[in-house]
Amino acid sequence: MSSQVNHVRHVLAVASGKGGVGKSLVSAMAAVELARCGLKVGIMDADITGPSIPRLFGMTARPASSMGGIIPPETETGVKIISMNLFLYDSGQPVIWRGPLLTSAIKQFWTDVAWGDLDVLIVDLPPGTADVPLTTFESLPVDGILMVTTPQELASMIVEKAAGLAKQMHKPILGIVENMAMVTCPHCGEAFELFGPSHAEELADHIGAPVLARLPIDPTVTALADTGHVEDVKMAAFAPVAEALAEYVATPSTVPPAPNPAPAPKVSCSPCSGDSTG
Repeated sequence: MSSQVNHVRHVLAVASGKGGVGKSLVSAMAAVELARCGLKVGIMDADITGPSIPRLFGMTARPASSMGGIIPPETETGVKIISMNLFLYDSGQPVIWRGPLLTSAIKQFWTDVAWGDLDVLIVDLPPGTADVPLTTFESLPVDGILMVTTPQELASMIVEKAAGLAKQMHKPILGIVENMAMVTCPHCGEAFELFGPSHAEELADHIGAPVLARLPIDPTVTALADTGHVEDVKMAAFAPVAEALAEYVATPSTVPPAPNPAPAPKVSCSPCSGDSTG
């Protein structure tokens, strides 16, 4: 098994319970920021039936195979990626699978992929609290979770369900990222809460985790993500998330070590947040 030769120090899940809140974008931006800090990063696209990660990075290369397992392709910033869409000949082809096949794919993405040495593997979870999130928490040594929400009260309610699953599985929630929190008028510079007032602080009180950032709606970011250039995104509002994740990666690993584990990384987050604009 490839997992026997891998050394992954931390496994971070990005979850919500709610679809359409921007989990994949947050996963991608987190990976890029940590890679800019000099860390070795991978992304497991666990949304088997609705994968988005390859599109965000403009990646079309199919994973190669070796005696050591499936070799994940790398992005320009060195982020290793595995996703169901990379195995399809047509990216628009639907994956019509029931629960057992979905959970099997998640397990294989962990055990059969030659991740090598990673400081952190980011798992981009699908919506809901059913088979895939449950299997991820049971089969992978997840030691941190980012919860992603949007300002609507409905979104907060559903995110709270996902947080409840995390707590039942004894998985620590690092913090909350509220996406689409506001939009800035390009003419007057005033910020408008397009989707209503924030409920992030209320959610934070309910689940016992801090609000790390409130991310704006930014047409430039949307355009870069849609065209596969997420590695070119610079967003000042995301800096607190990058800093919190850098601290998390610098903590001792709880993942079972490989026979010759790599030393803990020395992390400085200034390179990944200091030049951000937004």
